[in-house]
Amino acid sequence: MRPQVVAHRGASHEIAEHTLGAYLEALDAGAEALECDVRLTADGHLVCVHDRDLRRTASIRGLVSTMDLAELNELDFAAWKNPWADLDDEAPDRDEALDRVLTLRKLLETVADYDRRVEVAIETKHPTRFGGLVEKRLVEMLREFGWHTAGAPVRVMSFSFTALQRVERLAPDVQLVQLVEKPTHWPMLRRVVGPDTIMGPGIAMLRDHPKVIESMARQDRQIHVWTVNNEADLDLCLKLGVRAVITDRPAFILDLLDQREEAAG
Repeated sequence: MRPQVVAHRGASHEIAEHTLGAYLEALDAGAEALECDVRLTADGHLVCVHDRDLRRTASIRGLVSTMDLAELNELDFAAWKNPWADLDDEAPDRDEALDRVLTLRKLLETVADYDRRVEVAIETKHPTRFGGLVEKRLVEMLREFGWHTAGAPVRVMSFSFTALQRVERLAPDVQLVQLVEKPTHWPMLRRVVGPDTIMGPGIAMLRDHPKVIESMARQDRQIHVWTVNNEADLDLCLKLGVRAVITDRPAFILDLLDQREEAAG
């Protein structure tokens, strides 16, 4: 079965992660799903930002959770990706609207208005000073879009089992993905995760602990893997029956999958 190609923070290999520009690039490439991380601002907006602080992606000191959305809107979230761009006289003019902080609402509106079905995998980041308010606000937004029911083009992911429990209580029909970083976490998780919960291990776990992955996949449980950026890792995912590959390079991975289908006849 051909796995779903999920754009990790957009087409983040080429364009600054979590910007609208990165997601539009991924959609143009044909990505079947988009992945994003969400955090709450001080005034209660969900924004697509991975790190708790802004040093890496906005080049300033400060925490997402202590700033209002209006303050974040004043920052450039793309310049860090290509710091020498201003010195390139031949570079095209940048659309600043594509480089600013991206709200989850704007991302979901973009997906809702797109001309084909695109799914969204939303990761809630923990620990955070807001605790369960993150999941509460997220589910409220999903309800606004009508995406809290079975078959909706959205799933919620987290490394925090507690966070996913909150989502399950608030919206029991939303698909959940339990992210896993270490193989030692699986013996505990296998006792508590629901039968329909998707498991989300990192690619290193597939390389180094294939028996753990086989255990996760029993009873036809879906496996979604991050972050798959090269040919060898994609082939490993195909060998192990992975159902979704989360990648910084959606166009590259889609091309590889097309090549394999053509070779198979």
